[in-house]
Amino acid sequence: MFVFNKVAFAAAVSLGLFSGTALAEVVKIKDIAGREVEVNVPVERVILGEGRQIYFTAALDTEKPFGRVVGWRDDFKKADLDGYNAYLEKFPEMDKLPTFGGMKDGTFDIEQAIALKPDVIIMNTEAKSATEESGYIEKLQKVGIPLVYIDFREKPLQNTDASMRIIGKLFGKEARAEEFVAFRAEQIAKVEDVLAKTTDLKKPVVFMERAGGYSDDCCMSFGNENFGKMVTMAGGINMAESIIPGTFGTVNPEQIIASNPDQVIVTGSNWELYVPGGNWVGVGPGADKAKAAEKLANLMKRPAFTGVKAVADGNVHAIWHQFYNSPYQFIAVQQIAKWLHPELFADLDVDATFKELHERFLPVDYRPGYFASLKSGS
Repeated sequence: MFVFNKVAFAAAVSLGLFSGTALAEVVKIKDIAGREVEVNVPVERVILGEGRQIYFTAALDTEKPFGRVVGWRDDFKKADLDGYNAYLEKFPEMDKLPTFGGMKDGTFDIEQAIALKPDVIIMNTEAKSATEESGYIEKLQKVGIPLVYIDFREKPLQNTDASMRIIGKLFGKEARAEEFVAFRAEQIAKVEDVLAKTTDLKKPVVFMERAGGYSDDCCMSFGNENFGKMVTMAGGINMAESIIPGTFGTVNPEQIIASNPDQVIVTGSNWELYVPGGNWVGVGPGADKAKAAEKLANLMKRPAFTGVKAVADGNVHAIWHQFYNSPYQFIAVQQIAKWLHPELFADLDVDATFKELHERFLPVDYRPGYFASLKSGS
């Protein structure tokens, strides 16, 4: 005979035994900006301060990457059209999500954000100055909406693991976040361990051009962060490290010619919605490598690359720009290492690594096309 026990039932409810998910709790999260933020977790309604934050959302909420997203910035489609279309094929509902302009340019509609009743707004650290100057954080606090900063761009090699753990806590996916962090560390070690054991390593000088061909200006690059640090990790010397004091900056053509880099790597993506018919190199998921190589070769005809050793030797490459703004930088580190030290990393299969990342963590299939090179056999 079943006897209803009110005390036992209440205890079971308090432990979440009759719920498909753990009951919500208020926790203090220390974000990448060092702020302590109170959030009711796991969150169910999220605004992404950048559309490309789907790169990490998808790695944690793999089955339903848009299940928590109630609004997002409108940059994913514009900055990574091929990637956007790959997700759109599988998740057509994403095209109906409310979109925002950019926080950095002041077009973020805070009233619209409040109307969407998010449990949290996730912003990149580079938006911090704009949010503080505009008083957005205080306005959001008044209506009980916390804002959390993460970082995959300013200091990604330093902050990616912490950012993934923050999102894991917010989503109630801590174990999944740790699994991703472990995989990332394992893949980076495949490069760092080999380099550490190599005596008398000859480090080539590398010029990283940021978004080559996006505009007529030459040439944007990276200091000792982001792709600049990826070059260092891959066993190279970042040409612009001593020229650019921060993460991003510009190098003039004369400096490139004078430095005479051994290797040139240009970041690119499908920017047809930003610069229709532009000279940018359209690498990315499913990209046409032959077309990308053709555009890459045309970029090397600019005055800044006249007589440069890298061009003469064919050591010119293109890499997916969005590695600079996602938790997938370890893929870029592996590929750069193969370009810089082909003998040391002959057995390292970067496509296999990226395919495994997709199979284990992402909801879309892997489509090659993220890299192009003028080097025969590269």
